[in-house]
Amino acid sequence: MRKRLAAVVLLCLLSGCLPVRRSCKGAGAAAGPEGGGDRTDRCPAPRAHAPFSRDRVCAQSRWPEAARGYPVLPLREDSDICSAAYTPVEEMAEPDPVSQSNFRQIHVTHSDYELDIDFAALRMEGFVQLTAVVKEDGCTKLVLDTRDLTIIKTCILPSKCEKGVDFSIGSADKVLGSSLTVELPDNLTKGQQVVVGVHFKTSPESTAMQWLEPAQTAGGTHPYLFTQCQAIHARSFVPCQDSPGAKMTYSAAVRVPGQLTALMSAVPVETKPKPDFSILDAKPRTQTFYFEQKIPIPPYLLALVVGELESRELSPRTRVWSEPSVVDSAAHEFAETPQFLDAGELFAGEYVWGRYDLLVLPPSFPYGGMENPCLTFVTPTLLAGDRSLANVIIHEICHSWTGNLVTNANHNHFWLNEGWTVFLERKILGHVFGEKIAQFHAANGHLDLIAEVERFGPKHPWTRMVVDIQGGMDPDMFYSKLPYEKGFHFLYFLQVLLGGPTIFEPFMKAYVEDFKLKTLTTNDFKEYFLTYFDGHPCVGGIDWDAWLYSPGLPPRDNYYDLSMAKAPYALAQKWHESDATGVGGGGPAGVSSADMDNWTSGQTDAFLAKLLGLRSMVPMHKTLTRKMANIYGLDNVKNSEIRFGWLKLCVMAEDEAVVDNLVDFLKLQGRMKFVHPLYKAWGASKMGRDAAPRLFREVAHSYHPTVRKKVASTLGISA
Repeated sequence: MRKRLAAVVLLCLLSGCLPVRRSCKGAGAAAGPEGGGDRTDRCPAPRAHAPFSRDRVCAQSRWPEAARGYPVLPLREDSDICSAAYTPVEEMAEPDPVSQSNFRQIHVTHSDYELDIDFAALRMEGFVQLTAVVKEDGCTKLVLDTRDLTIIKTCILPSKCEKGVDFSIGSADKVLGSSLTVELPDNLTKGQQVVVGVHFKTSPESTAMQWLEPAQTAGGTHPYLFTQCQAIHARSFVPCQDSPGAKMTYSAAVRVPGQLTALMSAVPVETKPKPDFSILDAKPRTQTFYFEQKIPIPPYLLALVVGELESRELSPRTRVWSEPSVVDSAAHEFAETPQFLDAGELFAGEYVWGRYDLLVLPPSFPYGGMENPCLTFVTPTLLAGDRSLANVIIHEICHSWTGNLVTNANHNHFWLNEGWTVFLERKILGHVFGEKIAQFHAANGHLDLIAEVERFGPKHPWTRMVVDIQGGMDPDMFYSKLPYEKGFHFLYFLQVLLGGPTIFEPFMKAYVEDFKLKTLTTNDFKEYFLTYFDGHPCVGGIDWDAWLYSPGLPPRDNYYDLSMAKAPYALAQKWHESDATGVGGGGPAGVSSADMDNWTSGQTDAFLAKLLGLRSMVPMHKTLTRKMANIYGLDNVKNSEIRFGWLKLCVMAEDEAVVDNLVDFLKLQGRMKFVHPLYKAWGASKMGRDAAPRLFREVAHSYHPTVRKKVASTLGISA
């Protein structure tokens, strides 16, 4: 064993990833581009952005990896790889700057809802029984988050709630809402349980709820309601402790008009016990649906949809829901979902949620997907007809483990949700479609990362992995791809550093297993990582401060297989160089429609993304975009991702020929990823300075409130 260990250490020395002590006392490690922590106990790390080759393999007998002919050392069942396993503390609650609730003193662990949907008034009446566990002796009040809710009564159960108990409403903050404080019995002690009832009504202005008229649906006959509670909109749907750190289980009874169907982020059940107090008295021409969610979830994963809905089975545990005219197309598009779900279990462990259903919403849904447990919401812009946008479904499936099961403690640590989810997503892509596809997505993701850093600026604090949200800041306003791609970049770097997938994938599965049902901070992740890899010769060289807290691009580059990206990137470079100064011309020599023969839609999208990056400072001239349109037929493309990239390129070029196409696209859907950047580019252009605000005022009512707010802010007009 000693000989083997010596050989492995020698391999690490030769590969350059084992820290070597030299006579350099007092030298500090090189930090990221904006600085980082000084470290005087080892020699300087390689300079920022130094190439890090995947062929440089660190290994030790506890972390086997096959590389350059070195054999895989099999793990024994009695291996000490996890003998020093990190044990998370029982309570990880960290203060949440965007919640006024007191979940660290008393934690709502279960909510039992009765919800009555009123389409005529655009309101929901509700009663909730909140089962709360006292976490500090002497706690005398339960403080909940609310926004635009009318509180009718509160009470301590079991009782008939006729008299109620005292409550107070705090002053309104436009972002945080108003705190609801309910007085509790005296002399409560830690561990004691109390049940509080709250009778409430929502407002038509609820930012969580979008009410659609029949004309806004595919069927055109019935109204439609859906909710979107992430990031902090659950408080405008129900009174709750609206923080990711306040996980709870829930059950619900939902009464809706008789011809409509209700679904929630939970498993449907036949009925539920009648509560101590009920608002759902007999009412004609209605029906009631019942749900149960036995896995603790953060409130932002509460979800409800009501509409004319049908489903198609994809597997015994998976079905797709949508309006009747859309459901068959959706079933075809997402037929691979069961395969993706099975692959997720290979990498992350058992799928514990029971069902995995998909719901295709009307076009105003603001995101590509929302990972509501048991019922993922997705945009109809994914219905490309060729299953080419399936990676969005894979991403939402991955949240079943990273995000939903293992959750960031608050929004400062959002990268733990999204960075891990992108990492797992690309594991599944590689498993199902081949590693070249996963590498292609990683390379394109890096372009997105570069573009986001350029958009914010390399020193902007929101380009850090761990951000610092102060009280009163709206998490929606700095939503970006940064936590997704910078988080992925870091995890991929760690995988390469430690020796590759056979070493890192067991860690990923152990991480999910040990933190499931819990929340964690970045420091919790760091401590767990260092404990798991204790003794690994490559861990000591990680500059945690530079990775986690420095703004701008990551401190080290990753290298991906660019074989699928080579042709799109080269063609983008050719078009870029033909008009480097943006004054126009005849375009590059030798281009033709054959340039894109046999390309996937993803490669066409990558071509446009690369070209957009190259032209971020100097837009192309419109004579070049017109030539491109004529050669490649890009004016007629229907794939939403390609259409978006093309329209943005043309808007930046002041190409008036795409205005009708642009207007149609902005009216057709309300996805934040597409709508906000297009309005921003169009509003900043000469041709859209007046036209962009005018169109927005015309169609803003069809957009989700989150989209309306962000676009209005960008255009400098009222929402």
